[in-house]
Formats: sequence, C-alpha cells, structure tokens
Amino acid sequence: MEMNFYILLIAAIIPMIIGFVWYGPLFGNAWMKEMGFTKESLEGQNMAKIFILSYIFSLLIAFFLQFIVIHQGGVFSSILEPGSTELQGDALTYFQDFMAKYGNNYRTFKHGVLHGVLSGVFFVLPVLSIIAMFEKKSFKYVAINAGYWIVTLAIMGGIICQWL
Repeated sequence: MEMNFYILLIAAIIPMIIGFVWYGPLFGNAWMKEMGFTKESLEGQNMAKIFILSYIFSLLIAFFLQFIVIHQGGVFSSILEPGSTELQGDALTYFQDFMAKYGNNYRTFKHGVLHGVLSGVFFVLPVLSIIAMFEKKSFKYVAINAGYWIVTLAIMGGIICQWL
C-alpha cells in the first residue's frame, strides 16, 4: 500500500488552523473565561515552542488517524506473516488482487469525516469529560474543547482518507 506522507504533514496543520478560529473569534472569550485566563495572563509564552510541539503532536494524531479512516490497511496487516515486514508469495498476490478490486472503496473525504467525527464523539469526548469531572470543569468547557476536536478530527480524517 503506497502512502503519501505529505498528506500526513498537511493534515497535521489542521488542528492549528481550526484552533486559530475556534479558540479565537468563535469561542476564544468563552474558553478563556472557562479556563480562568485573561489576555494578559496568556502573554509571555514561548509561542514558537508551543506551535512546534503542537505540530509534532498533531502529526502523531494524523499518523494514528490513518488506521481509523483507511480500512484497507487492516487487510495488509491481517495477511502479513508474523515477524515479516513485506508480503510475499500467495499473500502478496492476494493483497494485490484485493487492492485492485477494493482498494478505492470508502476512500472519500466524506467517509474520513464520518470516522473523524466518530473518533471525536466516542474517544475524545469521553476522555475530556472524565478529566473535566475530576478537575471540576464545566459542561461548557467540555463542549468547547470536545467540539474543537470533533471538527478537527473530521477534517483531518477527510483529508487523510481521500488523499493518503
């Protein structure tokens, strides 16, 4: 299965683009209020470090998301011999035939969005909610942050599924 790593690099930019809008003009004031931040309290941070680390973490998310939104990879890993890194013989022939017939099934932006949303709702939302309960954060805090991740994962999933 060929992979275009540039798509993962592009998808990893999505959280920052969405975050700029989400935590800026859309919900910036509400988020700051929920966090107890002021514009002054957010000044003086090393923004280069924050953006570089955010991009690295977003790249990890993009890398993992490909396994959720692209189903054909499951076939590859299912027929790969234990301890091997390449398909050979009958397994290779089977995989090539499978990919020729079904390799483009469910490889659409829309399908990636679906799996991105499902990842946000069934993974990120519960994780954020559990953390928020113990940190005594409000429903609004969860809604703002989970909403961001649901939208972000939807767009990342769509890009990865369509073009990777």
